Amino acid sequence: MSQTHNELNLLESYPPDFLNQNTKDDETLEQEEEVAENDPLLPVIDLENLSLENLREACKNWGLFRLVNHGIPLTLLTQLEDQSKIIFSQPFDSKKELKSSPLSYFWGTPALTRTGTAVSGPKNINRVEGFNVPLSQLSLFQSLDPTLYSFRLLLEEYGKHVGRIATTIFKAMLETLNLNPDKQHPNTSYLSESTGFLRVYRYPQTSMAETNWGMKAHTDSSVLSILSQEQMEVGAGGLQLLKDDKWLDIPPLPHTLVLNLGDMMQVISDDAYKSATHRVKANKRQDRYSICYFVFPDDQTVISSSNYKPFTYGDFRDQVQEDIKTLGFKVGLDRFKLADHD
Repeated sequence: MSQTHNELNLLESYPPDFLNQNTKDDETLEQEEEVAENDPLLPVIDLENLSLENLREACKNWGLFRLVNHGIPLTLLTQLEDQSKIIFSQPFDSKKELKSSPLSYFWGTPALTRTGTAVSGPKNINRVEGFNVPLSQLSLFQSLDPTLYSFRLLLEEYGKHVGRIATTIFKAMLETLNLNPDKQHPNTSYLSESTGFLRVYRYPQTSMAETNWGMKAHTDSSVLSILSQEQMEVGAGGLQLLKDDKWLDIPPLPHTLVLNLGDMMQVISDDAYKSATHRVKANKRQDRYSICYFVFPDDQTVISSSNYKPFTYGDFRDQVQEDIKTLGFKVGLDRFKLADHD
């Protein structure tokens, strides 16, 4: 069967590594895929009526929850989603020209250096492409392309909203833990707006069971991450959470964000709260899109915990990147765990 003009344009927009032959039928694919349970009763946190008790339980028992009444205009989310699709539909070679900070294109791995360069490892292959957007540097990005200029303005506006949300939630989480890091470390910050960045993702469709992981199982290195997922049909795959040794589908809901805790929050909480292990499944029939905000401590902030030896976030990031380069995967917090707390 010959391919249509639109299909050919779509293929031209994919990284060459993703242009596999989708030869397996759906019945075979369903037999090979790992089954995840549907529609878990995830905790829902209302930002307008923030309950510390509900937040504590969500962080302790799940490490991931839905966020409603977040204050981000629906029009902004829609415009940013539409603009993202236009950007990703550009030919691969055009996108590849955007390869340096403050707006850099990447593919095949979510592991990047601070300047947006991919950190390659022997086993680090993910079916994902994206744009890395350090918000503190975004105003430096200049382009005569009206599409890119519009994209930048939307990202700046969205970044202000998710920065506000992250600050509000983080302060509330500290209250649930009876912590005040500003008094303990007055010259540092566990949550620094200067470290916040956005990742705009596309997960190209595939019907190959062995390549259907848009992003393999991992934890985020952040303090927290805020995700906006494109609305898709039920059962379309996407975000999955590992809980009690079972994978759970986390389908998108209208006007709802998903917030998950990262490694730094686990350490800050002395393991009272857990970094959420999650992954992303590619779709068989259409591309998937999402936008995620990540925020970290300042590089020189010392993260103190009775379960881990003291380290700075800069130490942690460097170790993760070294492990990915040499081992092909992230070891993470186990590198810093005290021997008597194994």
